[in-house]
Amino acid sequence: MCLVLLLPEAQVIDELFDLIGGRQTVWAATEAFYRRVFADDTLRPFFKSTDMAQLHSRQSMFISMLLGGRVVYTGKDIHAAHARAREQGLNDGHFDRFLIHFGEALNEVGVEVDKVEKVTKLLETRRNAVLNSREG
Repeated sequence: MCLVLLLPEAQVIDELFDLIGGRQTVWAATEAFYRRVFADDTLRPFFKSTDMAQLHSRQSMFISMLLGGRVVYTGKDIHAAHARAREQGLNDGHFDRFLIHFGEALNEVGVEVDKVEKVTKLLETRRNAVLNSREG
């Protein structure tokens, strides 16, 4: 189950989220990202039996929250969400490709290069949680 809470604006500093264009930009970038993932022979197998509409929605919520948007993602924690992928061999090389594809997707939807770099650096902070431990 996934729960989304919209917080009052005064409770959240949504600098990067707003700077890149907010919810619409994150949604469009996530859509562009998954097009790239499905064109990537090394990443596509991880998504064989995945409900892509649900994943797109959850990923958009998670990215929005991570960037400081007023959305709080309370679905599975990031470590648990990637358990099956780790069993299938998810590794640093795959995570690197994720970062590249997401950066390219942000570029595609018009996010400025300096902001793309900030977003990918923020996503990088989740590498350990995705691949190894519950920390990060």
